[in-house]
Amino acid sequence: MSAREKFVIGVDYGTLSGRAVVVRVSDGAQLGSAEHAYEHAVMDSVLTAAPASAGTVALPPDWALQNPGDYEKVLRTAVPAAVKEAGIDPLDVVGIATDFTACTMVPTLADGTPLSSIPGFEARPHAYVKLWKHHAAQPQADRINELARERREAWLPRYGGFISSEWEFAKGLQLLEEDPEVYGLMERWVEAADWIVWRLCGQYVRNACTAGYKGILQDGAYPSKDFLRGLNPGFADFAVDKLAQPLGELGSRAGSLTAEAAAWTGLPEGIAVAVGNVDAHVTAPAAKAVDPGQMVAIMGTSTCHVMSSDHLVDVPGMCGVVDGGIVAGLYGYEAGQSGVGDIFGWFIERHTPAAYAAAAAERGQSVHEYLTELAYAEPVGAHGLVALDWHSGNRSILVDHDLSGVILGQTLATRPEQEYRALLEATAFGARVIVETFNASGVPVGEFIVAGGLLRNRELMQTYSDVLRMPVSIIGSDQGPALGSAIHAAVAAGEYPDIRAAAGSMGSLIRNAYTPSEDSADTYDLLFAEYKRLHDHFGRGGDEMMHRLRDIRRDVLADVAAAAAAENALGAEASELGSTLGEGVPA
Repeated sequence: MSAREKFVIGVDYGTLSGRAVVVRVSDGAQLGSAEHAYEHAVMDSVLTAAPASAGTVALPPDWALQNPGDYEKVLRTAVPAAVKEAGIDPLDVVGIATDFTACTMVPTLADGTPLSSIPGFEARPHAYVKLWKHHAAQPQADRINELARERREAWLPRYGGFISSEWEFAKGLQLLEEDPEVYGLMERWVEAADWIVWRLCGQYVRNACTAGYKGILQDGAYPSKDFLRGLNPGFADFAVDKLAQPLGELGSRAGSLTAEAAAWTGLPEGIAVAVGNVDAHVTAPAAKAVDPGQMVAIMGTSTCHVMSSDHLVDVPGMCGVVDGGIVAGLYGYEAGQSGVGDIFGWFIERHTPAAYAAAAAERGQSVHEYLTELAYAEPVGAHGLVALDWHSGNRSILVDHDLSGVILGQTLATRPEQEYRALLEATAFGARVIVETFNASGVPVGEFIVAGGLLRNRELMQTYSDVLRMPVSIIGSDQGPALGSAIHAAVAAGEYPDIRAAAGSMGSLIRNAYTPSEDSADTYDLLFAEYKRLHDHFGRGGDEMMHRLRDIRRDVLADVAAAAAAENALGAEASELGSTLGEGVPA
C-alpha cells in the first residue's frame, strides 16, 4: 500500500487581498486556492475602520493604512475554502506558511494585541497598520539618512546609501513624533509578516528577512542608541524596547498551530508553522531561483527585484543585502520599483475616455487588454513619448518617494493608448537602470525571471526583454508567493532538508519564454537614453522642482486639514453647549 500524500498550505498576503493555496509536498502541484479581499482595502484618504461615532477621520497625503482584523479573516475564510476546493483530508496537511508585503508594520501591546482594537484608540490613525506604501515618513527618512552619512554609519552602504521612508525606523520615528501617546502605549513594533505567524502559533519570532532588509539589522546589531538619540531623544531605546526579538531562519519552524488557529483554519492542531517571510523573497524558490545571478522581478502593484550572490558588495540604491536573506549560505540582494501595476491602474481609472471602456466591453476585453492592443499596433518609438515611472516615488536606485511621474512629448495628436504604452515602457526602463547598476557594481544579473500578475501581459513581457536585451523567463505558477510559502512550509515540517532541495522538487520555471528582437531593442536603446537624461536631471541633477511641488501640496493640504479640525472642534463645543443648556428645559 502506497504512503498517503502530504500537503502544505501557503498564504500570500498582498496589498488588497490574501490568497491561500493547497500544495502537494511531493511535486509542488497546486490543488486548490481561494482568495479573500480585505474589507477595508487600503485606507489612504479616510480611516474607514474608525467607529461611526468618530465621524470622518481624514488622512493626510501619502498615508496608507490597513486594519489587522482583515488579515485574520483570510485565515478564517480563504484557508478552509482552498482546502475544500482541493478535496483533500485536512488531516494530511503537515504545515502552513505565510508571506506578507513589506515593510508593513503593526503597533501592538506585548501580547500582540493591535493598538487599533483598544477602546479609545479606534479613531487614531497611528494605531493602525502602516502599509508598505505608506510614504508619509519621508521627512524622517531624510533625517535618518543625513545623520547616518554625517556619522559614517557602517550599515548605511548595505542599503545602497539610503534608508527608505517605507521601512521600520522611519515609520516608527514618524509615529513617535506625530502621536507620542500611541507610541508610548506601543510595546511591540511588529512586521505584519511576523504578526500573522504570532497569531497562528502563539510565538513571536522575528524573521531574518524583514529584520535585515527593513529593520536595519546588520551583523547582529541594530543602529546604536547613540545614533537613535541623535534623531530624537525619545527614540533612543526604540530598537531595544520595540523591535528586538529572537530571530528565525527562513524555512525554520516558528512554532505549532494553536487550537484557536486550528479552529479558524480547519487544519490539525500542532502542525508546523513556518517563520514569516516577504512576498517577493519567498517567490524566488517558487521560481527555482536559488543560485547566484538569478534576478526575480515580482511584478504587481509594485515590483520587487531579488537576487542571491556568493559575495558581498555595495550596490548604489539597493534596498538591502542580507546574509541568508533569500536562501541560506548566499547573500540576498533586494531592489525595487514603488509603482508599476499601480501606475497602469491609475491611468485606466483616471485618464481613459469612456468610449475606450465601451469599446473594450463590446470586444469582451478589459480596458488594459484593449489599450495594450491599440498601443502595440504601432512600431517602437512611433508615439514620440518618454515617461518617468515615479508616480509612487522611486525606490531604486534613487530611494526618494517625493519624486513624481512625468510624460514628456505629448501633443494634441497624442492618443491615450500611446501614453499608456509610454508608461509600460517606463517601468521597463526603470528595471534596466536597476539591472545595469547591479552589473556595474560587480553583482552580475545572468537571468531575469518574472513572477506576479503582470506576466500575463505578453506585450509587456516582450517589452522588458527588448529593453533589457535579455531573455525573460517566467515562473510557471500564477500564485508565486503562495507557492513559495508552501515550499517554506514543507521545509519547516521536515519534508525537505532545506529550501534549495524543496525548490528543486516543488518550484516551477519556464526558461527564456521571451527573447529580444534586435530591431526593437535598437530603438529602445534610443528611448532609454532619453529616459536616463530625465532620470538623472530630476533625480540627480539638482533640479528640485518635484520636491518643491510636493512641499507646496503638503502645506496647502495641511492648512485645509487644520481648518477642518478647527471647524469640527467648534461644532463639537457648540453641540456640547446645546446639550448642557437643554438639560434644564422641561419636556
